[in-house]
Amino acid sequence: MKRTFILLLLTTTMSFSQGGLFGKDPIINLENFDKQKVHWGYFLGFNSLDFKFDYLAPTEDVISENTIGFNVGLVGNLRIIDHVDLRFEPGLYITQRNLTFPGIDNPVDALREVKSTYIFFPLLLKFSAKRAGNIRPYLVGGLSTALNLGSNSQAPDDNFNDRFRMKKWSNFYEIGFGIDLYLEYFKFSPSIRGVFSMNDELIRDNTPDSPWTGNVQSMKTRGIFINFTFH
Repeated sequence: MKRTFILLLLTTTMSFSQGGLFGKDPIINLENFDKQKVHWGYFLGFNSLDFKFDYLAPTEDVISENTIGFNVGLVGNLRIIDHVDLRFEPGLYITQRNLTFPGIDNPVDALREVKSTYIFFPLLLKFSAKRAGNIRPYLVGGLSTALNLGSNSQAPDDNFNDRFRMKKWSNFYEIGFGIDLYLEYFKFSPSIRGVFSMNDELIRDNTPDSPWTGNVQSMKTRGIFINFTFH
């Protein structure tokens, strides 16, 4: 298995350097691919999300510890004009954020593990540069709405019963960049994108002076998506 992997790596490297992606005179792969009116794909990737907190009164910050999550989804691409495409990228994003609230003596009570499973519905514009051989960089940005399947929004219990609650629906704006790599049989597009919530996602506890939510003016998701897309 190890020998096969090394052989595959060497073969791929040689094909990239000798007439492949990065050669002096590369063989042009998928020359007419971007002339399609509509094409489809899928993506796999990673995310790192945390929260931005604003407060009603000066206080210590809530410590937000992010973890690495997983992304998977589909891509629908509509060519509008040369260099400009409209994209719809519905996807499943699984993540966890660990929040430590100040002013709570018991460390168990101070910690909240916020596990979220989002379904994102982004509508994006893609602005592509001129293709150079088998490489084409691009910028992407737009708006999205997301359904949080782990929001606990309907739960009557709150943090006094170890139940952290968030709103079920949120709106975001996204901006990022990537590179289209035209291989022999498909187009591979790694990208990185920043995502920022536009609305407060926190559901307050039933007690107004709750040590967890009483002083929070807003709590908004922000983070990074790293996706590897195959067309």
